[in-house]
Amino acid sequence: NSFVIRTNTCGELRSAHVGQEVTLYGWIQYQRQGLFLVLRDFQGLIQVVIPQDEAHSHVKNLLSNAPVESVVRVTGIVSPRPPGQENPKMPTGDIEVKAETAEILNSCKKLPFEIKDFIKKSEALRMQYRYLDLRSFQLQYNLRLRSRVMMKMREYLCNLHGFVDVETPTLFKRTPGGAKEFLVPSREVGKFYSLPQSPQQFKQLLMVGGLDRYFQVARCYRDEGSRPDRQPEFTQIDIEMSFVDKAGIQRLVEGLLQYSWPEERGSISTPFPSMMYEEALADYGTDKPDTRFGMKIVDIGDFLRRSDIQFVQNALSYPHGTVKAICIPQGARYLKNKNLESLKESAKSRFNQEIVEIICRPDGSLKSLLTRFLGEKQQSELVQALNMQVDDVVLLAAGEQKQVCSALGSLRLETADLLEAAGLVLRDPAAFHFLWVVDFPLFLPKEENPTELESAHHPFTAPHPSDTSLLYSDPTKVRSQHYDLVLNGNEVGGGSIRIHSAEQQRFVLEKVLKEDSEVLSHLLEALEFGAPPHGGIALGLDRLISLIVDAPSIRDVIAFPKSFRGRDLMGNAPDYVTPEELEPYHIQVSWPLEEKEAKKN
Repeated sequence: NSFVIRTNTCGELRSAHVGQEVTLYGWIQYQRQGLFLVLRDFQGLIQVVIPQDEAHSHVKNLLSNAPVESVVRVTGIVSPRPPGQENPKMPTGDIEVKAETAEILNSCKKLPFEIKDFIKKSEALRMQYRYLDLRSFQLQYNLRLRSRVMMKMREYLCNLHGFVDVETPTLFKRTPGGAKEFLVPSREVGKFYSLPQSPQQFKQLLMVGGLDRYFQVARCYRDEGSRPDRQPEFTQIDIEMSFVDKAGIQRLVEGLLQYSWPEERGSISTPFPSMMYEEALADYGTDKPDTRFGMKIVDIGDFLRRSDIQFVQNALSYPHGTVKAICIPQGARYLKNKNLESLKESAKSRFNQEIVEIICRPDGSLKSLLTRFLGEKQQSELVQALNMQVDDVVLLAAGEQKQVCSALGSLRLETADLLEAAGLVLRDPAAFHFLWVVDFPLFLPKEENPTELESAHHPFTAPHPSDTSLLYSDPTKVRSQHYDLVLNGNEVGGGSIRIHSAEQQRFVLEKVLKEDSEVLSHLLEALEFGAPPHGGIALGLDRLISLIVDAPSIRDVIAFPKSFRGRDLMGNAPDYVTPEELEPYHIQVSWPLEEKEAKKN
């Protein structure tokens, strides 16, 4: 209570304060029949007894008629609650404050929604009145926990390990590859700044500058349009070190997370397990596997190669053809026919992948379109290969390996949601399963033009030392020194050892990625002036905190988030500006006809 005019906070009062006179400031959470009210501040709730005697009629009148969420000052005496009226659900439930004087500091008009966590509100309304939504217990808890975690991270990096906290510019120039960047006009004709999607180039330049260990709580920007759980501006814990290898970065991050992990979320054990990219795709159908539950993808191509099933034989005849399956535990008990149909439709619409189901009946026999092509012995072997039990359901897919794995990986997660909605607990919400995914390919074929390559991570990632020669002969086979950190099936961090040779960096940009290296001439030149070997990582703070507090969206751990369309519904941004304001930037807006009419009206 230093620097402020209250004597105590509402939430800190206990039986030890009985008999003391206190002055409290807060919001009226609830008022009952002019007898008492519940006062709330950032630390909690306290019951305030409204005086009923004539001498305090002014106080009674004031507090009885004050609207909910009005801001008040109350001075009174802390007293024990009458026997039988204690509330064990409130930390302050053994006591109350008998009001002697009070003042309405600011009356509250009719609220657009009740400030209670259990009241359902539309997200649009919550964001329009974000300053009211911030009064809820859950958002207060989320933001305070976020602040605590960030403080511990700073302590670990700066105080314990000698990192230097450096702010880097937010007005820069376009970076080739990666996400789309926001443009900011300048007063020079036709010239624009870009808002950086990360401080990537600056942190590498800081290593060239000899800083050795850099970190920053960095604001980053990506113009990615309508993405449901992404934000156009976000925060990452950005880290770079000189003279380090992959193992060094991993040890640093594990120590950082262990040190800053909130006590109320239990403890996390290190080192985190590691999995190769190819293994993640083969077993989980994704490069960010949720390892809290089983249902791994099983390859049954060799087993079915001897069968007479036509679509299986067709799939296996292709160079990358495969037959794989996932086994859903107790699927027949928990999933309805419509669930299975929706899963098959999902695979068809999203991945163009047909799915065949196999159900294990109570007598151990199999129900499937495939059984007529399989003898009893083959069916028994199939049950063993997939470790099927009674009431299990198998989803089988045949086709091109990447497509089959992606489809089954997606169905694995959709099925987990359906099973949990039906009452089967698969993923412990209190469990935190960290995983390093390593040995990514350095380059991937572009989706829009598979004959061209793009960086799997970013163009500054170094090739795996064993694959350096392949960079110049067959870049598609080169593994990278890129590593991702995954938590419960979500990517929460990504980094790499960087290219520190100007010659190799120029080759990657010009010959492999076919990018104009002139845009990065400053970085290429810097690498020619004795750049040390270096590497780093960036942790997505918003995503990490949302997983720690089990928030349904990253918007629930950001004070003033944008909508999924990238709009600020509270301040109505982005907004129009006048032609006069645009004039210094040499910009004119070309309006579509219907928008011209709408603006006139």
